[in-house]
Formats: sequence, C-alpha cells, structure tokens
Amino acid sequence: MIEDLLREYLGVVVFLVLAIALGLVFILAAAVLAVRRPDPEKLSAYECGFNAFDDARMKFDIRFYLVSILFIIFDLEVAFLFPWAASFPTLSDVAFWSMMVFLAVLTIGFAYEWKKGALEWE
Repeated sequence: MIEDLLREYLGVVVFLVLAIALGLVFILAAAVLAVRRPDPEKLSAYECGFNAFDDARMKFDIRFYLVSILFIIFDLEVAFLFPWAASFPTLSDVAFWSMMVFLAVLTIGFAYEWKKGALEWE
C-alpha cells in the first residue's frame, strides 16, 4: 500500500530534485562566471529614483509611485485573465460577458490615464 503511494509520487520527487539541482547549478554558474565591473551608473539608485539612505524629508518625484501602482493594477488584470482563459470552453455566457465588462472598465481606465498624461515621462 505505502509502496504504491510512493511509486505514484516518484515522478514528482524526481522532478523536484532535478529542479532544485538545476537551480543550484545556475546560481553557482552565475556566481563563478559573472563579470564584475561595477561603474557609477550600475551602482546608482533605481526604481524609486532616490538613494535609500538619504534624508526622509527630501522631496521626491511622485511619478515613480504612480507608475508602480499602474503596473500593479494592470498586472492584476492579467492575473485574473489567465484562469478565465484557461477555463474558457466551459464558461457560460454570463461569465463571458462579466469578463468583457471587467476588461471594458480597465480599458476605459487605461484610456483615462493615457489622456491625463500619467504614462508620460517629462
């Protein structure tokens, strides 16, 4: 009984061991083979636009946060779209039209952001 159960999960265990081993090989290869020539551009602040350990009261550009919030919103749209698309053949008409309404609302929001210039970088 236990041997049958273990035999059924043997493929999963082998796959897991191979995935972990391959991941470790890639990490070690990157650590050994990587070219290390840092320059000031590579070491400069990115993503948020200011150094991490500066004065907390300094002025900063709000556009960095606006772009990140917009990215999260549209990333969630895709996260909702994948399961819907995977189960599309078995969906009812109500499920189809509710997703069309969802996509229409997001498209209108995107058009509004674009018109207001939220995606422009000056």
